[in-house]
Amino acid sequence: MTFANLLRPLQIGPHRLKNRVVMSALTRSRSVPTNVPNDLNLEYYTQRARGGAGLITTEGTLVVPQGTEWQNAPGIWSKEQVAAWKKITASVHAEGTVIFNQLWHLGRVSHPEAPEQKASGLVAPSAKAARGGKFRFLPGQPGYVTPTEVPDPTTIIKQFRKAAINAKEAGFDGVELHGANGYLVHQFLDSTANQRTDEWGGSVENRCKFGLQILKELISIWGSKRVAVRLSPAGGYNDVGMPLEETIATYKHFISCADDMDLAYIALVRYHILFNPVIDGKHRATQHDVLESYRPNIKKSALFLNAGLTPEEAEGLVAQNKIDAAAFGTLWIGHPDVTKRLEHGAPLDNKLDPTTLYGHGPQSSPEELKKGYTDYPASRLVERGKL
Repeated sequence: MTFANLLRPLQIGPHRLKNRVVMSALTRSRSVPTNVPNDLNLEYYTQRARGGAGLITTEGTLVVPQGTEWQNAPGIWSKEQVAAWKKITASVHAEGTVIFNQLWHLGRVSHPEAPEQKASGLVAPSAKAARGGKFRFLPGQPGYVTPTEVPDPTTIIKQFRKAAINAKEAGFDGVELHGANGYLVHQFLDSTANQRTDEWGGSVENRCKFGLQILKELISIWGSKRVAVRLSPAGGYNDVGMPLEETIATYKHFISCADDMDLAYIALVRYHILFNPVIDGKHRATQHDVLESYRPNIKKSALFLNAGLTPEEAEGLVAQNKIDAAAFGTLWIGHPDVTKRLEHGAPLDNKLDPTTLYGHGPQSSPEELKKGYTDYPASRLVERGKL
């Protein structure tokens, strides 16, 4: 099969993507020892840019120090981090690839005893814990705990603004707001996590306000066509999810308002069984057709689709103008050259090692950190020009 539509360029504001094969944000937890991107991260992103990605969205990048379940996610709050990201953006640009920085705040799904968390405090829309979690590096491997309700959400909005300024200094082409997967923006959107009775909770409009205000702040720094947002309306992951009618009403409102801002793109994560955990004996996600439900609400921004896509399916969706680009995740983990393989008809046949999806802490040796990160081979057939 050929992939003529996926391999067509895509213009997004000032950016011309050389193709529509996007590398999705992927938490890999290799920024050891102190949340500063390192030479191994540089190699990883350069490999994927060299492998033909039209756009790379970085892994979730913390806007303030926070303790993730898997240690050593990178941040964007310090000068040292900005300097380190500059090396990565320069290298990616040298390969002709556009790169956006995904801005991330965990909210209630961090842990107050995590060393990286103690500087920030554990805050969320409401004092309600998420069910689940497993902090493997803490004694007893505890789960999530009850957060403190943030008194004034505008303090966090200011943190996102500062992160956007830093990302611009670091040489990124734009920023993507992480509004998916049960993290802070998603927590404000979801009525099972957000139980506030003030202007930031209750009605659909109030629950959408936090994320929309952040987007406005990001646009004030970057301009609209350099700002994007990622959403997962089906929920499930990290104990979020509303009844179907409420879900559709909430996301139609948020997406319509976000699209009115003329964003670079809106990335929709569709329902996938991997994001539908069983909690207290019941599946947590709100299963529905995310693309069909919200496509009519996206008129100005590009639409990216993510979760479980095959290149063949993505080719068809682009050809039918249902999506503008496809965001692949696990394919890019196991194949540093996804796009080049599609161009040359080479198989995507590397075997993924699930034990190395995440790093295992700052005590890991350089060899352990590389394993399953930068050691997946590119196609020898492509490299030798035999296809």
